[in-house]
Amino acid sequence: MGDKLIRQNVIDELDFEPSVEAAHIGVAVDKGIVTLTGHVGTYAQRVAAEKAVRKVRGVRGIVEEIEVRFAGGTPPRDEDLAQRAVQMLDWSATVPRNAVQVQVQGGWVTLTGKVDWQYQKEEAYRSIRRLAGVVGIINRIEVSPKASVPEIRSKILAALKRNAELEADAITVTVKDAKVVLEGTVNAWYERRLAENAAWSAPGVRAVEDRLTLG
Repeated sequence: MGDKLIRQNVIDELDFEPSVEAAHIGVAVDKGIVTLTGHVGTYAQRVAAEKAVRKVRGVRGIVEEIEVRFAGGTPPRDEDLAQRAVQMLDWSATVPRNAVQVQVQGGWVTLTGKVDWQYQKEEAYRSIRRLAGVVGIINRIEVSPKASVPEIRSKILAALKRNAELEADAITVTVKDAKVVLEGTVNAWYERRLAENAAWSAPGVRAVEDRLTLG
């Protein structure tokens, strides 16, 4: 698939995505690598734009250079944003109370702390992502391992086989010290994300290294 067609498909997908105001987003494609520029009104829109691009067939990578510009008014103070972030975490039924700490500087939110599961780390991120005034998020929450290497590998392989969109036999899973390495081939770039999600679904996984290539 040529870059010109990929670019048009990306533009169409951004226009189709209702949560993204695509009018101020620029798209360039070079050898399957999509570069997004311009600006949006919220960090959530920035994330949604990148997610939309991942769906497009032929995309091999994304360079995301979109800025968050707040329409009208003054962005909230870091102190106020930090207080709202802490409240969102406290209200979450998924994130353990007091397990995550928040630091805000220039609208950038840094999350630290320890949780037992990857989905708790992701939920903390999603809770903060929706806040008005967030420019970006650095998620440094650690996942404490509570499973053996064979158990982690077995659960990941089972998750890969359950996914109808993946050829599980073409993917090799290696686990060492709660770090998962994925190797092999997939048919489309978005399938790499599916495989990564399967790896993160196992309890105790602290890192995933994606070495998958497109077949």
